[in-house]
Amino acid sequence: MNEKNFEKAKQLRRELHAHPELSMEETWTKQHLMDFMKENTTKWEVVDRGQWFYAVYRGANPKKKIAFRGDFDAIPVEDDIDAPWKSQNPGVGHKCGHDGHVANLCLTAMEMEEQGCDNDVYLVFQHAEEIGGGGEACAELMTEENIDEVYAFHTGVGLPMDVIKTRVGHMNCASKGMEISYTGAPAHASTPENGKNPAFAIAALINAIPGFIDPAKHEGLILATVIQVDLGERAFGVSAHKGKLLLTIRAEREAELDALQENLVNLAKQQAEKYGLQCDFAYYDEFPETVNHEQGVKNILAAAERLGLKHVDMPAPNRGSEDFGYFTKKAMGARFYIGNGVDYPSIHDAKFDFVDDQMKTATAIFLELIK
Repeated sequence: MNEKNFEKAKQLRRELHAHPELSMEETWTKQHLMDFMKENTTKWEVVDRGQWFYAVYRGANPKKKIAFRGDFDAIPVEDDIDAPWKSQNPGVGHKCGHDGHVANLCLTAMEMEEQGCDNDVYLVFQHAEEIGGGGEACAELMTEENIDEVYAFHTGVGLPMDVIKTRVGHMNCASKGMEISYTGAPAHASTPENGKNPAFAIAALINAIPGFIDPAKHEGLILATVIQVDLGERAFGVSAHKGKLLLTIRAEREAELDALQENLVNLAKQQAEKYGLQCDFAYYDEFPETVNHEQGVKNILAAAERLGLKHVDMPAPNRGSEDFGYFTKKAMGARFYIGNGVDYPSIHDAKFDFVDDQMKTATAIFLELIK
């Protein structure tokens, strides 16, 4: 690897870390990355797609089209690292390593430009991964450009440095935030029969959850986590007449997530009718299942073996969600983890900071996949 390229990418990564932006607000980040690509490469075409962009290298004798995705949004967590590149935006931090993901794409671009390539290569710089809002839009590029393969990596917290972890099939669970809202009618607390109180409807929903997520009835992992119950006001003379139940529903398989949602909706409507309530639904942070293709995993592991990297088995999908699943719905590919050390703060921890040397490993794997 050209150390000058790595130093540029490392400096870029730290600049991104110092200026994190939340999902759907990444204007400075996107422009800074586009400027970097234009200033440090000459053979890549940079294409602006509004909230995101991609760069494409046209190969001399292309036999396939291959894409790599990096995400660039941050999360609402205070950055508590002792480094000059600590976040300058209060309450916002790159606590998931996305600064490293996209800096690595830039490193791959610089290295590949020096080495040359026969194939067409696409680098997708994606917004809004943390809320599941960016992947679906960016994945359309797979169809538009008839891309054959697509890959992405993530920091593997708890893994020894440079150890690879991935699996065939379900890699990350599908999930979404579900808000069930009830509106009834107020009454004095002494005459609750004159009002319409949603408390019993919400209680029925909560009590039904264990039956809906019974593992014996499902092929894969399924969860419904109660996030918040918001019911009535702190006024002992008034019977509650408004209430909300917030859930995160999650499943290894999208079909089972859809069935869980349907069960919750049907019961919520039944309870609304029983108690004379208006019932409404809203959904947030929707993520698809992420499924790795067998050939994609084989390609990653073969690249790791050629580089002398170890890999460990991943016996079950990661419960956390990832919108990379939109990409593997449209092109063959896979997602994998690279270890950053066993004694290291977890992602979304205020102390987390992407390990710069991971870019050397990720770029080496990407270049092997391109070959």
